[in-house]
Amino acid sequence: MRFSGGVTVVCRLIDDPELEKLAEKSPFSSEAERWGDEVYFELPVKLRLRGEKTLMEVGEVAYWPEGNSLCLFFGPTPVSKDDRPVAYSDVKPLGRVVEGLESLKEIRDGEGVRVEIEKD
Repeated sequence: MRFSGGVTVVCRLIDDPELEKLAEKSPFSSEAERWGDEVYFELPVKLRLRGEKTLMEVGEVAYWPEGNSLCLFFGPTPVSKDDRPVAYSDVKPLGRVVEGLESLKEIRDGEGVRVEIEKD
């Protein structure tokens, strides 16, 4: 994914049939939002995935059903009790950031993001 401020991030997602819907919309654009050390953005299609947990690991990528958004966790969020990220509500883990994790700190609210999904 490429953010309008110049940051590029690469994520590796799990193999889930539901993600085919997202791949069909690729490439797509959205608007990034920050919530502490989490970047999230709305998806162009609703995924039928359920949230499973709120306590996340740095570098995890997850789907937030409540906001129909993809979330990238890179540090504590406003509801964290320590250095671990905590999601606002249950999210479905989908993968990890494999390149550009440290660069996520540079993302600002309202930046555009262009997402391309490539299959291995």
